[in-house]
Amino acid sequence: MGNLIKVLTRDIDNNAGNFFLDFENAKPTEAERRVWEEVNEVLTEAVSVLQDLQSYSGAGEAIRQAIQHPSDERVQESAWAAVVPLVGKLKKFYEFSLKLEDSLQGLLEFLTSSRCSPTQHLEQEQALARQFAEILHFTLRFDELKMTNPAIQNDFSYYRRTLSRMRIINQTAEEHNEVDNELANRMSLFYANATPMLKTLSDATTKFVSKHAELPVENTTDCLSTMASVCKVMLETPEYRTRFASEDTVLFCLRVMVGVIILYDYVHPAGAFVKSSKIDMKGCIKVLRYQPPNSVEGLLNALRYTTKHLNDETTSKQIKNMLQA
Repeated sequence: MGNLIKVLTRDIDNNAGNFFLDFENAKPTEAERRVWEEVNEVLTEAVSVLQDLQSYSGAGEAIRQAIQHPSDERVQESAWAAVVPLVGKLKKFYEFSLKLEDSLQGLLEFLTSSRCSPTQHLEQEQALARQFAEILHFTLRFDELKMTNPAIQNDFSYYRRTLSRMRIINQTAEEHNEVDNELANRMSLFYANATPMLKTLSDATTKFVSKHAELPVENTTDCLSTMASVCKVMLETPEYRTRFASEDTVLFCLRVMVGVIILYDYVHPAGAFVKSSKIDMKGCIKVLRYQPPNSVEGLLNALRYTTKHLNDETTSKQIKNMLQA
């Protein structure tokens, strides 16, 4: 297929997004290898994180029994024994979000440097662009699973309540538990968010822009808008969709497109929905609407409820109407 194949049939503004990005086969060049290997370790772990989250069934019945029989020590111990290993998994997910944040910032440093334009970065450093896309894909998949699993919040709330009671009875109780009170507070803030991984990436991107004041903010926003355009063109052009070896790549592209739109909306001062935005929001929403509803409802909800500027007065009524549930 080739790593990046020029799309000659589309007239994209300023040629942004006017190429095909090979998300399936891109391999790192020597220049990319160091960053690629660091990020690859994190992405390898991401597979097990998603597997653990997908199989997370919770301790609902044990907790219900404990609440119904507050004086039965055996029932209380059974509930605690069921919840503690699950909270260990939740700790793993939270700690992974910190690794993901570091990886994203490392990729942004490479893909937004001033040595070439954002489009040239994505064309010439396609293996890192692919990893950036894989991080976004993981993030939206993680949040979709988290939003549909109320056991996560219920288990963690029970854990915190029980931990609080144990501290009152025995001040040394925390020493024998996997998550102490300070870490529990940080995790609580993380899981209280409807889309915790997306918030992590949004905050990380905003921090990156603030930290690298020497870089024009356009370096970052143009990188994001170009990737959104690339995804949109590949998805709406049948001859390019047929180049995907797997149908899963379609959903991959959709998640990546939505992810970069949300990041753009947080980083760009005016957001992604304003008329002057470099992202064709109407076109992107149309692409989503053309897909089977059950496959994209979570992505549409991400645009509806996790973006920053959708409800601004500068957002056209047409775009708001297109996103109405």
